[in-house]
Amino acid sequence: MYSAYPIEGGCDCGKVRYRMLTAPLIVHCCHCRWCQRETGASFALNAMIEADRVVNLGDEPEVIVTPSNSGAGQRIARCPRCKVAVWSHYAGSGHLTRFVRVGTLDNPDALPPDVHIFTASKQPWVTLADNAQSYAEYYERKAVWRQSSIDRFEALRPQIEAYRASLQEPKI
Repeated sequence: MYSAYPIEGGCDCGKVRYRMLTAPLIVHCCHCRWCQRETGASFALNAMIEADRVVNLGDEPEVIVTPSNSGAGQRIARCPRCKVAVWSHYAGSGHLTRFVRVGTLDNPDALPPDVHIFTASKQPWVTLADNAQSYAEYYERKAVWRQSSIDRFEALRPQIEAYRASLQEPKI
């Protein structure tokens, strides 16, 4: 894992720029069919990080809601000009975490995947290294994440639970 932070990234036209202040919690290489369809590629490479550890340096991205396998949708932050997706917010933790698209980093080589997920639907011509940590579907967090990431996520948990509770409250 890359250790010199902060690191920066942005869209193709440069209108949306961001800085990741610290290492992400985890880097997922997701091979699910939803990610394949959304990206038009064989997988999505996302660095999950607390939203407050990503600083906006340029214009605000526009957020577009797209369908998701969970049925709750995902919110994708895109450049309003060139439409490149820079990060996503998934329903589980909403606006509190960002899944930064690693390919939008100025140096995407800095964040290789920690884990490959949903490999049951991986394209057959994608070959994973023998030592790659991979799961046919998803995994148990404690079996995969570094302890420092687990601790950071646990510190965020009360906010995530409040966010989830707010979604279930009836609107008057």
